[in-house]
Amino acid sequence: MAAKRLETFRLDPMPMYRPSLGCMGCMFAMVTSRRSNGKEIKMAMSDVDVSSSLDHDEEPLAELTDEELYNLVQETIHANDVLKNETTMFEKFLKRVDPKDIGLQQATTQGPTQPVIEQSHRGLRKRSRSRGPSLDRHLKLNAEQKCDIAQRELEELRDDIEKRRDESEKILDNFRAVMEEADIRSAEIKKASYEFERDVVKGAVNQRTNKVIAERVTRYIEDKLRARDTTIEKLRLKNSTLKVQKRKLHMQLKQKEEMGEVLHEVDFNQLKIENQQYLEKIDEKNQDLLRLKLMDGNVQQILNTYKKKLHTLTMESSRLKLEIQQRNELLSKIDTETHMVEKERTKAETLNSKLKQQLADYKVPDVLDYVTERADLYELNKTVHMWERKVEIARMALKTNQKTWRKLQMVHQEQNPWKS
Repeated sequence: MAAKRLETFRLDPMPMYRPSLGCMGCMFAMVTSRRSNGKEIKMAMSDVDVSSSLDHDEEPLAELTDEELYNLVQETIHANDVLKNETTMFEKFLKRVDPKDIGLQQATTQGPTQPVIEQSHRGLRKRSRSRGPSLDRHLKLNAEQKCDIAQRELEELRDDIEKRRDESEKILDNFRAVMEEADIRSAEIKKASYEFERDVVKGAVNQRTNKVIAERVTRYIEDKLRARDTTIEKLRLKNSTLKVQKRKLHMQLKQKEEMGEVLHEVDFNQLKIENQQYLEKIDEKNQDLLRLKLMDGNVQQILNTYKKKLHTLTMESSRLKLEIQQRNELLSKIDTETHMVEKERTKAETLNSKLKQQLADYKVPDVLDYVTERADLYELNKTVHMWERKVEIARMALKTNQKTWRKLQMVHQEQNPWKS
């Protein structure tokens, strides 16, 4: 199915909002034809009379299937939406161009339609037949006029969107400024609270009385007031500087206006075009920068990979160097021990040669002489042992004799005390 948009502009929007067959007949002229191989419905828009279109479409609608009727209703609803949007756009245009015409036109259109609204669906066909041709002849717009109106509405809509965007940006800037100021104030309050807690609540307490020292509190308040006065003075100087700059800028602007150097709308349009070109160049540069950032990211990843490999190889090299150093130290120890073993081996060989020479030069006596010598040695040992016993016996006899002699001397002294 194909549907063409109705080429008439109706100021009375009531038929578009009625989902009835009479409304469909007011907007569409349906021409149906059946073929032998299948059912096809051919729909076309025309500017014929509404009454003739309704009479022509009553019979084919009864022959349509439910699916075809559903498709027809959907297309009609879509066409109604399109016409509704067009009507809204045309009303906005007329309100902006000449608002009085809208009130007059609404008064003329509501007169014949007000009693019709209160009627039932029986009188819908009569209402459409009575007013359709007269309005279509006087209120028809061609395609060029519609395009012109749509273009103007589009420009107005763009201007409105731009204006609302600027207002929204200003509101957002104000909110951002308020939030930044609130954050700054919150940070200052937290800082002041921390400093007061540190310097007064904890730092100015007397250890003996556990009370806050008044002098420190007074000094703290004076320091804060002095810092506040300094800040106020700085802000006053900055404000005066900004006022001087503002006055200079106003003077420069006034001089430019007097000299005729004020920018006009054409200059602003040229600046907009140049700004757009610069924005496009900035976008291109941003794309190049993004591409370079991606390349830099890839190169950075590769560099990190190589750095990791280099770090691993460096650690492996350090480990190998340490192992080589340990092996060299072990090798030097082995060489030293080898030299010492060589010296000991030389000494052992020399000693072995001497012992071999001694063994070669050694002469053993005969066995009979050896037995004789052993017998003599045994006899000598026996004799020595015998004499040792005799000496022991003589020593014991000597001791006994000495005791007896001492006793005799003591007895003799006791008998002859005058001789002593």
